[in-house]
Amino acid sequence: MTEHTLRKFDTELEEIRRGVLQMGGLVEAQVTKALEGLRNGDIALLETVIQGDKEVNLAQIKLDDACTHIIARQQPAAGDLRLVLATIKAASDLERIGDEAKKIAKAARRLHQAEIKFVPRVGLSQATETAIEMLRTALDAFARVNADNIEEMRRKDAEVDSGFKGTMRQLITYMMEDPRTISNSLEMLFIAKSIERIGDHAMNIAEHVVYVAHGQDVRFEKSQAARADKR
Repeated sequence: MTEHTLRKFDTELEEIRRGVLQMGGLVEAQVTKALEGLRNGDIALLETVIQGDKEVNLAQIKLDDACTHIIARQQPAAGDLRLVLATIKAASDLERIGDEAKKIAKAARRLHQAEIKFVPRVGLSQATETAIEMLRTALDAFARVNADNIEEMRRKDAEVDSGFKGTMRQLITYMMEDPRTISNSLEMLFIAKSIERIGDHAMNIAEHVVYVAHGQDVRFEKSQAARADKR
C-alpha cells in the first residue's frame, strides 16, 4: 500500500477504537442512570434510559459498518484484522450491556409504579460497583491493547456472580416468608441478573483484548476450568 493509503488505514483503525470507547461511555451512562432511577424512583430518568437504548443501537450499527468497510477496502491482516474483529464483538457486548440497562430501567419503573410499594432490601451496591468497574477496566484495556489485567477481571467476575447468588437466596427467603412480596422480589431478581450479565459482557470485552494483543482466544477457559474441577 502507498504511504497515503497506510496513513488512511491507521486513521480508520483509530476511529473504530475511539468509537468503542465512545460507545462504552454512552453505555456506562445508561447503566448509571438506570441504577440511580432505581434508587430514587425518578421515573423521568428511567424513561430517558429506555429511550436512550436507540442511541446505543445506532452506535453499534455505525461501528459494524465502519469495520465492514475496513475489511472490504483495506483487507487487514494479523493484528489489524484481530482489532477489527474484536471491535465488532466488543460493540455487540456493549449493545447488550445497553439492553441490560434498559431492562433495569423498565423493572425499576414497574417497581416504583406498583400498587404495593414494598421493595425488598437486598445488597446490590457491591455487585453494581464491581460490574461498572469491570466495564471501565475493560474499556481502558481495549484503548491501550493491554491484556495484563485479565486475571483480575476474572476475579471480579467471580465476585459479581457470587453476589447474584447471594441476592437470589435473599429474595427467595422474602418470597417464602411473605407471598405478597413475590412480584416485587421477582423485579429485583431481574435487576440483579442484569447486573450479573453486565459483568459477563465486560469480561467478554477483556477477553477480546487478549485476542487482539496475543492472538489467543480465551473465551472458554473459565468454563473449561470449571468442568475440570468437577472431575
